[in-house]
Amino acid sequence: MSSNSASRPVRFETWRLATIYVVVALVFIAFLARLIRLQIFEGANYKTSAVDNYTFEVSVPAPRGIIFDRNGYILARNVASYNVIITPANLPDDASDIQAIYRQLSDLLDVPVGGRADDETLLEDAKLFGPCVPGPGITQLVALQDSLAPYSPVKIKCNVSVEIARVVEEKSVDWPGVTVEIEPIRDYPTGSLTSALVGFLGPIPASLEEEFRAQGFIPNRDKIGYAGVEDSLQEVLAGRNGLRVVQVDVAGQELRNLEPPIPAVPGNNVTLTIDTRLQAVAEASLIQEINFWNDFFDTIRISSGVVIAMNPKTGEILAMVSYPSYENNRFARFIPSYYYEQLSQDPRHPLLNNAISAEFPPGSVFKLSTATGAFNEGVVDSDDIIDAPGQLELCEKFNPNDPCTGLNTRPFVDHIFEKRPEGFGPISFLQCIAYSSNVCFYKLGGGYEDEIEQGLGIERLQQYARALGYDQPSGIELKGEQDGLIPDPKWKRINTGENWSTGDTYIASVGQGYVLATPLQILMSGATIANNGKLMQPTIIRDVTDGDGKAVETWFNPDPEVFIATEFEVPGSYQISPFTPNLKWDVTVTPLIQSYSCDAGYCDLNENDLKIIRPESVAAVRAGTRMAVTDPFFGTLYDVFNDFPIAVAGKTGTAEYCDDVARKADQCDFGKWPTHSWTLAYAPYEDPEIIVVAFAYHGGEGASVAAPIVSRVIKAYFEFKALDIAQGNPSSGQ
Repeated sequence: MSSNSASRPVRFETWRLATIYVVVALVFIAFLARLIRLQIFEGANYKTSAVDNYTFEVSVPAPRGIIFDRNGYILARNVASYNVIITPANLPDDASDIQAIYRQLSDLLDVPVGGRADDETLLEDAKLFGPCVPGPGITQLVALQDSLAPYSPVKIKCNVSVEIARVVEEKSVDWPGVTVEIEPIRDYPTGSLTSALVGFLGPIPASLEEEFRAQGFIPNRDKIGYAGVEDSLQEVLAGRNGLRVVQVDVAGQELRNLEPPIPAVPGNNVTLTIDTRLQAVAEASLIQEINFWNDFFDTIRISSGVVIAMNPKTGEILAMVSYPSYENNRFARFIPSYYYEQLSQDPRHPLLNNAISAEFPPGSVFKLSTATGAFNEGVVDSDDIIDAPGQLELCEKFNPNDPCTGLNTRPFVDHIFEKRPEGFGPISFLQCIAYSSNVCFYKLGGGYEDEIEQGLGIERLQQYARALGYDQPSGIELKGEQDGLIPDPKWKRINTGENWSTGDTYIASVGQGYVLATPLQILMSGATIANNGKLMQPTIIRDVTDGDGKAVETWFNPDPEVFIATEFEVPGSYQISPFTPNLKWDVTVTPLIQSYSCDAGYCDLNENDLKIIRPESVAAVRAGTRMAVTDPFFGTLYDVFNDFPIAVAGKTGTAEYCDDVARKADQCDFGKWPTHSWTLAYAPYEDPEIIVVAFAYHGGEGASVAAPIVSRVIKAYFEFKALDIAQGNPSSGQ
């Protein structure tokens, strides 16, 4: 190597330096762009996120409204429940001190101490249990809560006695972190007596969480109505939860309020129209009659029943018993799965209010509809005499021109046939009602040879039944109401694939066949007759008041798709507070009946030509119901009410049925079907203020089983009324 090459100067390449500058500049620009994005474009989002990290919203539960009966007796209230809780962050630092507290608590509460706090298996098992559910030990419950939110308490044992709560409070100085939480739970002083009406509370279902969160409710804490008034008036009773916005540290400890707290708004109180005293009499009378006949037959024959009492002038339900029922206090804290399953599988359906949610064949109490229609349409008059033999051989036609042969002739018997084969003989229209003659009503409903050439017919019968309250929900403030069934030829073709026959009309005229009704609908039909054609809206709500006792204007919309109580009027609603009797319609004033015309043997209704039910038609039927009590020969209610100090009128019913229970018991032999027992009665006759319906499942004859129940309830009503007047409280029972 030469000396010249060794001394050659090194060339500096400037592009490398430029590259470094460019890279540094690009990195700087990238950081600057990122900084601008974070500070300017996304600054608000990050600021909000930072605020969210230390902001916590605390929902303050609103006290639920109280439910009273019409006399101020409490049916549902909030009572204190005492829970022993531990806040992990407030426990002593020394592990031995903590274990000493756990051991003393275990002895006091009968809750196991549990295994090691770091046992992952035990911690995972503890996650499977909800609050207040026996299983995990104290150590596991506290360790799990400490890992989640150490400043939030965990429930160790719920609903402890007052004595235990006092012991824990007294030892709170020696047991840091341990205290007593007071939690309101629902209490029902009348229990099963009114559970079908009042209902019960339960947790918010997962399917409704989003809806109730939007209303300010907290799932897994707040409860909602599951049945009865607790459910139907949920919006009225629940109130509105309050809200506190607080600052918390990383461990969840509250530091301060960030906004002025929004106080909770208590739910409104609800007063029902029910008289608990009359409710107790109705239930006791029903159970007494059931037990008497079951002992008489030495078997469980009558398994369930219903009693409803109402003021026909106002629509106020004074008593509504559905037996058997359930004990709603057992659902106060949580719904026991075994008890709920037991109730759900009971064929008597105790979870349902059978007064509105069960449909039964009404039998002879339905004859009030047939009688009203037959008299109003001129099928029969008060001076007419109808021959009522023990049975009829009737020609069953599926078409008007069908010939009568021996093949389509069948017997239709009267209820008195076995005791009196010759039947009642010639009787008047009023006696048809009073004696409850099936043969008479067969003729009135379907006609008979030359005696009654054209009966009322199923189309017109359906019209009159609907005018008296059948075939539609009543609109009472309870969910689960059924609409019953008054069939017609179209319904039969669709549901059975068969044509309507004259035999179908005959048996529908006496409330049998496909005819179905709820006990409340039967009560409404009788109330319309008792109230001279005025059908009042049945209601169980007498008043809605706030915490200061001031009336709150409230409307109720019974449309199943709406079904809500609100503090403002909406289309289709009626006012329930302050109480105002609501007239659904007056059949003697409001045209409800479609005109009927026949041509060449074919008859049809004209929906554009409506007419009323004449007042004299209602009066004639009323007179027939009174004769059922006063006629000493065959009056179906004579034996029960003859010596009654107040004038009573009514109608009995014995309804054949063949349901799943009867088929399973092999009781559905033709001509020997089992029967339900019905009785409907009102008093005083001239100016009614109470009407009662009683129903006994598989009860047999209405006059023998259901009538005594009705008698005892009506008697008790007037005794309570006299007592209230004597005590200076004349309005409590009226």
